[in-house]
Amino acid sequence: MVREGFKPSVTAIFNLTFGLLCRPLSLMLEWLDSSARLVGPGGSILLADDDEITRKLAMLFEGQCEGLGPSAAARKFGYTKQRYFQLLEQFEADGALALLSKARGPKTNYRRTEEMVRQIIRHRFLDPEASAEVIAQKLQQAHQLISIRSVERVISDFGLQKKTLRRSP
Repeated sequence: MVREGFKPSVTAIFNLTFGLLCRPLSLMLEWLDSSARLVGPGGSILLADDDEITRKLAMLFEGQCEGLGPSAAARKFGYTKQRYFQLLEQFEADGALALLSKARGPKTNYRRTEEMVRQIIRHRFLDPEASAEVIAQKLQQAHQLISIRSVERVISDFGLQKKTLRRSP
């Protein structure tokens, strides 16, 4: 029975759920060749290679419930102790789905915007002999932040490379 106005915390739910299930087991996660398997006293379950949520949850379970400890559990699963506690905090705050890795790196082309790509193409058509360095310099003189490599990528993406003549042997 829950008192009115009482909201159980995620930590309490985690401790209630896993606290009841936590028993010292000989082994929870077993690695067989390239695959992993969750192992318990009554059997085992084969894990998919790309199931990162279950692997991270197994690490937290072994570290928090089976007495392995944060350092040993993190080392066993290939993480640092710092990452272990980051994952534990994410799990306690948002549940198992928080253990799924997010996309890393820039989400948009903040340098090669549509307008910048148009300008690079425009400069290339105005002077087909201009190199990527020259185009980048012209854009930088117009106070546009762009690198030579970004100009090279746009030229390559749109197939605007200079044609080179090959001499026959």
